[in-house]
Formats: sequence, structure tokens, C-alpha cells
Amino acid sequence: MVPVDPDIASVAALIADNSRALILKTLCDGRPSTGSALAAEAGIGASTASAHLAKLVDARLVTVVRAGRTRRYRLARPEVAAALEALAALAAPLPVRSLRQSTRVAALRRSRTCYDHLAGDLGVRLMRALLDRGHLTGGDGLHHPDRAVLDRESAPGTDIHYELTPSGATALTALGVQIPTTRRPLVRYCVDWTERRHHLAGALGAAITTRLHTLDWIRHGSTPRVIHLTPAGRVHLPDCLGVTLD
Repeated sequence: MVPVDPDIASVAALIADNSRALILKTLCDGRPSTGSALAAEAGIGASTASAHLAKLVDARLVTVVRAGRTRRYRLARPEVAAALEALAALAAPLPVRSLRQSTRVAALRRSRTCYDHLAGDLGVRLMRALLDRGHLTGGDGLHHPDRAVLDRESAPGTDIHYELTPSGATALTALGVQIPTTRRPLVRYCVDWTERRHHLAGALGAAITTRLHTLDWIRHGSTPRVIHLTPAGRVHLPDCLGVTLD
């Protein structure tokens, strides 16, 4: 089959709708969510949300997870979250109009999920620590907009080639992280839209995040995507991984 150009416009048109964009951003939490919960987050009615979700499912941006009679939705693949993170890095910030909104923005900037890996200030600090300890190599963790050919916001995770070092594999295995051996790329990065630095993505970023949840060093917040650092995490992340915390 002769390769053809991807139909970027059709995907962009789906994301361009404000309600669908809010639904997709909510699903960047990485966990399945019901249609009613997504409708509430987007501030729309259940029937309207259902119509939007049907379009997103048809476009293979969202998939349906069934549990008995309950239908839950989640992003179809990590690349959807990476694309949203890249768009967020390019977009101008929305005006903050309430204390609640300001609090939520601050929480998202502090620590959040980007599909299945850590993002925000905490995610960037984790990436920095892994580089400083020699567990990762290949880049400096910084976003260089002046080197657009090498570090493009529009194509995060592919321009700079990070690698897990043998010492990194040893240290993470000792922490209980199961180093993935799947077809998914092991080490990728995203240009963090709030910090303008790199945070760790790929199968390794997901595996580390899963382990930190298991250890109860981080927990999901009540707001989608928000992650809270626990007291145990404040003690052990600096000791075990060298993550600097305020």
C-alpha cells in the first residue's frame, strides 16, 4: 500500500471543540471515567456528552471499558495524551476567573498525571533526579525552543533519545519497579506544558508511576489528573531516587 499523509485536520477538528477538549483533558487522568462524570467535568448535559464521546470513540481517540452494565471511557492510547500535552505547551493559558480554578491550576502544575506517567513539577523533578544520578542518559531534561529541529513541542518524545542505563535498571529494580519488556517504547519524554521541561513518559515512566502508587508515595486527588505527594513520598523520594522537594 502506498503511504498517504495522515488526516490531521479531522483529528484537530475533534479536539477543537471545547467540550470534547475538556473530556479529553479529564481522561488524561489515565483512569476510566463514566459518561456522567465526564459530562460534569465538561459542564454539559449527559446526552450531549454521549454524542461527543461517540465521535471520540469513532475516531479511536477514546475507547470504551465495560464492567457489567457500566460503560467507562479512557484514552485509546498514550499518544493521545502526548498530543494534548504538546498542544497545551503551544496554547495560551486560559484566564483564571475564580479561587477554585486558581487552586486547581496550582495543583495541576504541582503534580499531575499525563495519561499513565507523572507530569508537572514533580514529574520534571523526577526526570532531573534520574539524569543527575546517571539512571538516564541522552539529554539534559531541559526544553530548548531555540533548537526547534531537535526539541519540538509538536513532536514530544522522539527528537531527543533518552536511554535507561545499567545502573538505572539496577536502582529501579531494587525499588521494585518492573522494567517493561513490551512493544511500547521504554523511554520517551513529553515537553511539560506548565514547566517547559521534560518529564519521563514511555513504558518506563508508566512503570515508575505505578510503583510509586503501590508504595503509597503518591495518591490520586479528588480532582481528575491531580496527584498528591504523601508524607512517605516526601521522605523516600529524595532518599531513594534523589528527587529534590521544596
